[in-house]
Parts: sequence; structure tokens; C-alpha cells
Amino acid sequence: MQKKDELYRGKAKTVFLTDSDDKLVLFFRNDTSAFDGEKIEQLERKGEVNNKFNHYIMQKLEAAGIQTQVEELLSDAECLVKKLDMIPVECVVRNIAAGSMVKRLGVEEGLVLSPPTFEFFLKNDALHDPMVNDYHITAFGWATQDQIEEMKRLTFAVNNVLKPLFEEGGMLLVDYKLEFGLDADGNIVLGDEFTPDGCRLWDKETRKKLDKDRFRQGLGSVVESYIEVAKRIGLEL
Repeated sequence: MQKKDELYRGKAKTVFLTDSDDKLVLFFRNDTSAFDGEKIEQLERKGEVNNKFNHYIMQKLEAAGIQTQVEELLSDAECLVKKLDMIPVECVVRNIAAGSMVKRLGVEEGLVLSPPTFEFFLKNDALHDPMVNDYHITAFGWATQDQIEEMKRLTFAVNNVLKPLFEEGGMLLVDYKLEFGLDADGNIVLGDEFTPDGCRLWDKETRKKLDKDRFRQGLGSVVESYIEVAKRIGLEL
């Protein structure tokens, strides 16, 4: 597979075209950003760690019957993926109250949510990713009601796979965001990534933060924590 021109450059990944119309290359950079790009740093090995972590998690999800766009690792920081027509919303499941939920609703960080909550956010950095609902999504034509229900179903299916995986490693899956797209046949497919950049993971006993909150809050040892998470779930980096 031949990598060609750059298609899109995000905050932490670059997407490249290939000589195949239905395949893309994702390049995970060492860039680390927070607060809609207001805080940016280069962290050594982060691109490699996230690329391999993402591939590992997507393999676990594929084995559980959840279709993903990831095809194969190409190098330490690159993977081959199916081309998707991405739906411009983020699907967020929260098992424990943290982050923006605490600020918005005034609830205590660490409150266990039963049942887990689901939220949609519009992918728009300029607007700071505002929360939206089913009505917005259908009214603006971002997705159909059937596609919305499928995204919800798959997002909770991911929870059923990954929550016990992290728990076996002595961690709590606090919350996470997912993005979906449509493949050439119109199927809803999990896209983008699942890494500690896009979820919250706490040590089960100490509640130590092991995710990108370490970067957001200036706690240090960001990549080291990502590597620790990987090791706990059986991935040596």
C-alpha cells in the first residue's frame, strides 16, 4: 500500500491518502493538546504508544463483533484504515462522573453512575464541542434516527467489552468518547481511535489518573502512564 498526499491534519494525528480509494493511513504524531489546542506539547514516544494501543484495543473490539476501521499496523506510528464518511458527532459514555459533567451539573467527581450515561457532542473546536441531542443530529442531517440508535448501541457494546478488560488490569474506565463513520456499504463503523487521549482511566485502588488528565492538569508522566495502562491490559510497549 503506497502512502500518498496528506488529506487532513488533526490535533494529534495526520491522515494520508493511499493508492487505494478505500484505504487511508493514520499517522499518530507526538503532539499532545488540551483545551481545544490552547495547550500543546511534544511528548516523546506518544505517537508510537497511541498507535499500538489503538490497534490492540480495536483488535479486542473486532473479536467481540464490533466493526472498526483499523486494518493493520504499518509502522511504529502508522496504521492502515478503511476510509469512512465520518459522522460529525462524538459519542460519550460515562461510568463515573468526571470532567465536564462535574462542571456542568455540579456533581461530585467519582460518583458512580448507574446506569452509565450517554451524551452526544458536536465535533467543532471553534465552538468547544457543544453538547447536542438526537433532534439536533437529525434536524441538521448529520445522521438518521436509525444511525443514531446504532451508534448508541455500539458505544454501549464497547463499554461491555472494555470496562471488564480495564478492571482486570486494576483500573476503572471512567468515561470515553467514540467517533463513527459510514463505510462504502452504508454500515456504521467505529473510526478514529481509542487511546488514553480519549478516555479517562483511574487506578481502581488509589484513583490515580492514568490518562490525558495527567497532561491537562500538569501531573506529569503522561506517556509513562499510557505505557503502564497498556502493560496492565497485556500489551507490552
